[in-house]
Amino acid sequence: MVLGSALDIFSRSGFSYLSRWSHVFVGITWIGLLYFFNFVQVPAYAEMEPAARNNALDKLTYRALWWFRWAAAATLVSGILLLIFQEQYEGDFIRSPGGVAIYAGILLAVTMFLNVWLIIWPNQKIVIANARNVQAGGEADPNAAAAARKSALASRQNTIFSLPMLVFMVGTSHFPYDVGIDTSGSKRTVFWIIWIVIWGLFELNALGFAGTKPGGTRVIYDTHRNAIITSFVYSAVALVLYAYILT
Repeated sequence: MVLGSALDIFSRSGFSYLSRWSHVFVGITWIGLLYFFNFVQVPAYAEMEPAARNNALDKLTYRALWWFRWAAAATLVSGILLLIFQEQYEGDFIRSPGGVAIYAGILLAVTMFLNVWLIIWPNQKIVIANARNVQAGGEADPNAAAAARKSALASRQNTIFSLPMLVFMVGTSHFPYDVGIDTSGSKRTVFWIIWIVIWGLFELNALGFAGTKPGGTRVIYDTHRNAIITSFVYSAVALVLYAYILT
């Protein structure tokens, strides 16, 4: 009897539990490091002398980025496994209110993962290589400043995405709405059009297509205070938009 109960962990429900637990664990690691970089490291590095900052990039940032990027990858993989093993996510779930919320969050989470691996890490490699080269007595890489800027834009955008992503990915079953009711196809269509347009404009901004002049990208991205405010406003808009499809 005890052995049978223990072996239940190898059932579909057991794998669903393990996937969910893993998803939460590695997700905490990923987002925690994201907040460390944006709210602790960036302000601290701005106050350091160049030599101290280069040493910190070599010894601290390089190690933190290893955990950061692999935690992002583990979060994606465990999320995919959760979608596979969770019976609730089968069939027409994507058309349900809960499905709309989950997949709206997935769009942000996958974008954040791609930002980590395709923008943040490649550009941070340039920055770290430059720091190591300068410490060794070499010439500074003229491309390092631009690479740091590209990485910062993507990292700040991930911070902005993180709260509305968590609103949908974590809070779906706890919303103060009746998420069990049916929703009309037309309202879902309106939701997805608005949601994708907002997402697209933000991501284009993060990629630098909106420019970096005052009044443009810098207003949101150059201070973590602005990023936090933007993220909370974005979350409020997400909740209002989601409430619309349930009315």
